[in-house]
Amino acid sequence: MTLPRLFAIAALALSPGLTAHASGKKGEATTVSFHLQADDTDNPKLIFPQATAGKQIFYRRAPDVNFKDIAAFSPFPSQDGEGMGMVVQLKPHARTRLAALTNGAVNRWMLAMMNGRIVDAVIVDKEISDGHLVIWKGIGAAEIDSLDQKLPRIGEEKPRKKK
Repeated sequence: MTLPRLFAIAALALSPGLTAHASGKKGEATTVSFHLQADDTDNPKLIFPQATAGKQIFYRRAPDVNFKDIAAFSPFPSQDGEGMGMVVQLKPHARTRLAALTNGAVNRWMLAMMNGRIVDAVIVDKEISDGHLVIWKGIGAAEIDSLDQKLPRIGEEKPRKKK
């Protein structure tokens, strides 16, 4: 073994701090996802049950719309006092996909989740072709602040930065 190779091996063995630092967690990610109602006969690994409007409804485990599909958002106070609500505006490719999905999902439920927590559910009454989805309640102020750092508000160019 040559001296430079021996030196390199010794240096790597004596510096575990470099690898320990790299394995640290990133900051908490804010996630928003929407899941359409599934059939109870679908593969059990691909669906999950959730009590909705007094009945057990099955939803797709994989989101039909996720955080990467969102272009902008606009929060508003919820009418029932359960936190905030928000309108999300989808990117063009997601808008087209949502229109196709909701065209076949009329009179079915759509579940909204934020950070893995169920916040709202609505019935799809018609095809959603404008690319806007609404979460009517259940979003906290801290979640809005986190979204402000990652997404622009509807009508704005850039995300609002933490002050």
